[in-house]
Order: sequence, then C-alpha cells, then structure tokens
Amino acid sequence: MKFKEVIGQNSAKERIVRMIDKDEIPHAILLHGEQGIPKLALARAMAQYIHCENRHNGDSCGMCPSCLQHQSFNHGDTFFSYPIVKKKSVEAKLACSDDYSREWTEFLTANPLVEDYEKWLETMKSENAQPIMYVGESASIVHKMSLSSMTSKYKVLIMWLPEKMNANCANKLLKLIEEPSSDSLFIFVSNNVNDVLPTIYSRTQRIELKRLTLEEVACYIQTKYGLTEQDAISIAATSEGNVLQAEMNLAYESENKEFLKDFIQLMRLAYSRDLKQLKVWSERIFNYKREKIRRFLTYSCRMLRENFIYNLGECKLNYMTKQEEEFSVKFSPFINEVNVIKMLDEFNKAEIDIAGNGNGKIILFDLAIRITILIKR
Repeated sequence: MKFKEVIGQNSAKERIVRMIDKDEIPHAILLHGEQGIPKLALARAMAQYIHCENRHNGDSCGMCPSCLQHQSFNHGDTFFSYPIVKKKSVEAKLACSDDYSREWTEFLTANPLVEDYEKWLETMKSENAQPIMYVGESASIVHKMSLSSMTSKYKVLIMWLPEKMNANCANKLLKLIEEPSSDSLFIFVSNNVNDVLPTIYSRTQRIELKRLTLEEVACYIQTKYGLTEQDAISIAATSEGNVLQAEMNLAYESENKEFLKDFIQLMRLAYSRDLKQLKVWSERIFNYKREKIRRFLTYSCRMLRENFIYNLGECKLNYMTKQEEEFSVKFSPFINEVNVIKMLDEFNKAEIDIAGNGNGKIILFDLAIRITILIKR
C-alpha cells in the first residue's frame, strides 16, 4: 500500500512522512477517526514506507523486495493484530489473530482502501459472537516483538481496533508498549478512541484522521463503480465524509430510482387533487415494509430540499442524479419559501408516526391530502 493510494488525509500523510524521513518515529502511534474514514490503509502505507528500500518523493517505491512483500502480506517484520471470535477448539489463553490469518488476507485483499468491520464479521462467518482480542493475543504479540528484525531496521505491529482488547490482553501489553525494544514500532488503528484503555491511549502519539471531503468520496466511488461524475457527487453528498455510508447509499440507488417514481406520482396526483388515486398511492406505499416506508419519506425530504435550492437558482449547491434533475427542472417552481418548511414538517411527522407503529394507511393518506393543500401555495 502506497500513500498515494490512500484516500485523502494529506496532512496526516505529510506528518507521518516527516517523522519517518527524520527517523523520529514514535514507538507507538494511534491513528483514530470515525468508522468509514479509511485508517487501516494509512497504517499499511506507513509500514511499507518505513521498510521501503527506495523511498521517493514522500512515498514508497512499490517495486523493491520489501514493498513487494508488503503487497503480498509476507513481510517478515510486519505483524497484524485484530479482533477475532474464538474458535471452539481453542482455549482463550491460546486464541490469537493467527487463527484467522487466511481470512485476514482475504479481507484486506477484498477491502484494500476502506476497512469495514461488518465485512470482517462476514469474512470470519461470525453471525452473533462479537470479536475481541483475548489474552492469547498478548502472548503472541510479546513473542513476535521479541524476535530480532529480519530484514529491516524496525519491526512493525499494526493493531486494528485496540478498543476490542479485553482487560487481560491490554494489561499484559502495557509494559511492552511503554518500554519497547529500540527496533519495535506499534501502529494502533481505532474507530472509537474513547473505548481505548486509558493506559494504552496515554502511551501513544495520536493522529486524528478527518472526514473526507465530498470530492474525495465522490472520486472514490466514481472510480470504483464506474459512475458518472454527477451521480457520484449526488451519492457522496449525504455520506458526510464516510466512505462506507457512500457505498451504502449506492446500494440503495436502485431503491432510490423507485422512490423517485413514487415521489413524482405523489406530487402529480397532489397537484391534480385526485383523491381517489392518492388513496391508491398511499395503499401501495403502505405495502412496503416499515423501514422502507421510512426511507422513502426521508428520500422525499431530500428531494424537497434539493428542489427548493434549485428553485432559488443555486444549482451549484444541488446534489441530484441526472434523472432527479430532469424532473426538478419543471417541478422546482412549486417548492418555494411559502410551502417548503410546512411540506418538510409533514413528511418528518409522517416518518415519526410510522416509526412509532402508527396506522400506515391513515398516516400516508393524510400526508397525501396535506400535500395537495400545500403544493399550490
């Protein structure tokens, strides 16, 4: 993994490169940020840069024997530690990451740029049990970090999700982290720094990774999924810098196309005040599962906001797909400063009532009637 492959985080990359180039690397670094912000890839890029034999322009070469070993997960001085579900045949005092080394390689190969905790559970085929780091993990780490480095100046341990260490595991690692050998480096990668044991946290130098920009998320999903620039921006706009949320939005894209048709039909029937067909419409939407109805109502709120902005002539602030924009060209004049807040309130109220197990048919038909009153204001 090279720094240039890691999405965003340019300031963090520059800080890390300066540390390594000056050989002033803290013995323990904690990379932390919200889930959905790529962090594990940065840790891997850091380890590869530390070991690279031909660094160039602030990045590893990607071609030397060390880099090639990193890319195949075979570097002798790089170790990974991560939460697991103990196998039935293994005692807790012996359970460690190595029990899932094949699955870990599969996980990193399939998800090289963005780590997804839920996908790790799927890779381990863990449906109910929550993975942790058992006391056996600490013994494994102590053994690995006591070995002499094979080909490099430093041995590097990358620990993903240190907040998943149980108390026994964390306590047995404290001395090693506080007083490591001169050739040992620890890179911790956390989704929730508040859950990291304070005694571990205090022994690290922290680097907080920020949410990605809209452009960075859009570029990632556009490249990965072959989207148009407009569609990629539309999907990234509601992700709040979270790559996993953007991919979830994309998974719902076909559903959103269905929602667009439902929204268009509602607005057209409301404008014509066709109560008979609005009743038919409300019963059809009611046949969706409760959570899908809520997603439709949330989608409708977004469309109202987008059309209001479009009506103001601030198209550069719009994040709509091509199909949504085609509808909005003619529809947006009906969403204005007089009715937009009241329409949003009606959709939000309906969503709350649906979530509270209210009578869906009545809630949706009542919503439809209220929209007929507001749409011509």
